[in-house]
Amino acid sequence: MSRVIIPLDVASSDEAFALVDRLGDRADFYKVGLELYTRCGPDVVRELVRRDKRVFLDLKLHDIPNTVAGAVAAASELGVDLLTLHAAGGPSMLEAAAAARADDLALLAVTVLTSLSPDEMGTVWDREIRSVREEVARLALLARDANMDGIVASALEASWIRGQLGEDFLIVTPGIRPTGTARNDQRRVATPTDAVLAGSDYLVIGRPITQADDPEAALESVLREIDQAESPDRSS
Repeated sequence: MSRVIIPLDVASSDEAFALVDRLGDRADFYKVGLELYTRCGPDVVRELVRRDKRVFLDLKLHDIPNTVAGAVAAASELGVDLLTLHAAGGPSMLEAAAAARADDLALLAVTVLTSLSPDEMGTVWDREIRSVREEVARLALLARDANMDGIVASALEASWIRGQLGEDFLIVTPGIRPTGTARNDQRRVATPTDAVLAGSDYLVIGRPITQADDPEAALESVLREIDQAESPDRSS
């Protein structure tokens, strides 16, 4: 089972499944985000499940507890593996979501978006941000106490979270950029090796694979890098 989650950040189901077909059996986990879900609805999730693909439904739910609980129950019925909610929605919302999920759905709290800089965070929250890690840590602890299964966080905070919250708490990391690839709109980025060594369970890797001239070769390169990072002989 691969650590890599491929985002289907495209405008149509035809484009999405053309990429799924092209990557074949080497990719078994896909992210469906707001754009594709808004355009195509739950049918794209159902088709991924029918093809025996795992699904990360990245909707970043943030609403009143009852509404979020209903959305979580609907995602459970679709057969989704991972679903995101904003930790900033608060304990009541997160606890309602946890109570509404099926046993095989893992809920991930989004801490701080990897596209946000400290200055932007300070503008939003109207206070000085001394440390992004402190903010991520605060929201991670809130998520754990509200019965979330894990969080979404950058690799720059993953090692601290792993040390504080243990091995069973899932860490899904976006903002992964293999060496030599563009950062695009991500601020807090890391290589696949950095993320694995920091303790991330899953790595969300989009444009370096999906927009490569040869997506299959780009994916293979990432998988080799992850295998090397996980190798017990790495330090020798």
